[in-house]
Amino acid sequence: MQLHQLELNNFRNYRRFQFELTANRLIVIGQNGVGKSNLLESVELLSSLRSHRSNRNQDLIFWDEDKAFLTALIDDDQKLSLELNRKGGRKAYKNDKLLSRQIDLIGPMRSVGFSALDLDLIRGEPSLRRNWLDRIVQQLEPIYSDLISRFSRLLRQRSQLWRNFTIESNNDKNILLDSFDMQMALVSTRIHRRRRRILNRLLPIAACWQQHLSNSKEKLNITYLPGSKLEGEESEKIWRESIERQLFEMRTEEEMTGNCRVGPHRDDVQFLVNGVDARRFGSAGQQRTIVLSLKLAELELIKTLYGQSPILLLDDVLAELDPKRQLLLLDAVGQKHQCLISATHVESFEGEWVRNSQLIELDSIG
Repeated sequence: MQLHQLELNNFRNYRRFQFELTANRLIVIGQNGVGKSNLLESVELLSSLRSHRSNRNQDLIFWDEDKAFLTALIDDDQKLSLELNRKGGRKAYKNDKLLSRQIDLIGPMRSVGFSALDLDLIRGEPSLRRNWLDRIVQQLEPIYSDLISRFSRLLRQRSQLWRNFTIESNNDKNILLDSFDMQMALVSTRIHRRRRRILNRLLPIAACWQQHLSNSKEKLNITYLPGSKLEGEESEKIWRESIERQLFEMRTEEEMTGNCRVGPHRDDVQFLVNGVDARRFGSAGQQRTIVLSLKLAELELIKTLYGQSPILLLDDVLAELDPKRQLLLLDAVGQKHQCLISATHVESFEGEWVRNSQLIELDSIG
């Protein structure tokens, strides 16, 4: 799938900006603060409805405007549009037709993003790894976003229940909690299953890339650390009943703290290099190689499943990589994927890359 044209209106620092893509690789050059990341972020939003930087509409709309519009033209003359409103939600359009469900915008155009922020994926907080996993699953199964939203809503409502309980309402407490436990156990099971399955599919591809990028010196393993005890073999019935029991057993502690201690909101992922925890003991170079391997594996997996290469968004990552890893990344990308890459200086690229790429200098666009 190819992106042919992008138009931004009142998005981030862009009043209005439109350009056509005339090559398979686009290099966006400009100093920090001119909007390079914003440009790539708009493609991420149109392809996944998510941004790794912010999902608050207020952050995405030009400061004195009420709404922003993002529009992309892709293969088969398809037009994808997203409207962001400062007051209110979002609206998604396909070929100028309003979609009843925003998630129906996902699918025609897929992307894999890699930014300097992703380098914290290994050493950062568990929420970063959960968000990374969720972005991948959502691209493969757009309905997954409904599961995540439903679980977040149940979690908030459950916390509210604990705060609102009084001695007078104590008799109704267990009835309400039983109802919540049943719903949370079902949704938790379905999230756990999808997260574990995607890691199992990514692992062999990422492990191959890790070997390649480290000259066969590093063996990568990935371990899923679920926030629930997943007893027995994978089975919706068995896992659901098990999680329901765990929620019941934790009620006393939850009543004291107000925090639910069972479920996918407590998931984590562990990365091992040659059997050693990369988060605690991996070098900066090893951690960055893991992130590269994961992103390249994600690209390969999406292409394998859908027969089309996703768009690769590389946001100022070359400056964060040593020269050897820069060359390995650019060589791995090659011409196989449509690639939008930002950098502060064109000298970051070899001559062949520049000759075969479209170049945009943002500081010359006022």
